[in-house]
Amino acid sequence: MPLAPSLLQFPPLQSLKLSTPFLHGSTSLSLLSKPTSSLTPPTLQSHTFLPPIRAMRSLQGKVVCATNDKTVAVEVVRLAPHPKYKRRVRKKKKYQAHDPDNQFKVGDLVQLEKSRPISKTKTFLAVPLLSRNSKKKAAEEDVPKELGIPLESQQQLQA
Repeated sequence: MPLAPSLLQFPPLQSLKLSTPFLHGSTSLSLLSKPTSSLTPPTLQSHTFLPPIRAMRSLQGKVVCATNDKTVAVEVVRLAPHPKYKRRVRKKKKYQAHDPDNQFKVGDLVQLEKSRPISKTKTFLAVPLLSRNSKKKAAEEDVPKELGIPLESQQQLQA
């Protein structure tokens, strides 16, 4: 059943004009304002500086595996309250850390610094941490063994 030509009258293509200038890109988006809601109060921009929260940026732990190339497994121990008994219990978690020089061995204390993801499981960089014993040794080395005054026993030996 053919349609009558009077029913299918379209306006000429030249007479069609786009109603919005956005389709041609003639209006920049910077002139537009963000939509606002009457329900939410306008937020005031505060000029006070708040430091960003930097949780989990560095952890300390012990190397438990150093067999992989440029990777160490570090066990981090933390204390957390027991959900029922409220006693603090040790929680252990192993992290994979990047060791570019393969300098760490099993048992070394290291500090884990957060970095960009290096692989699927590595987002920490292993940094050497002075152990407690080495700090004591360093403190002992700073103190001179001799005070500059010879003891009586040393004076008798020299005479």
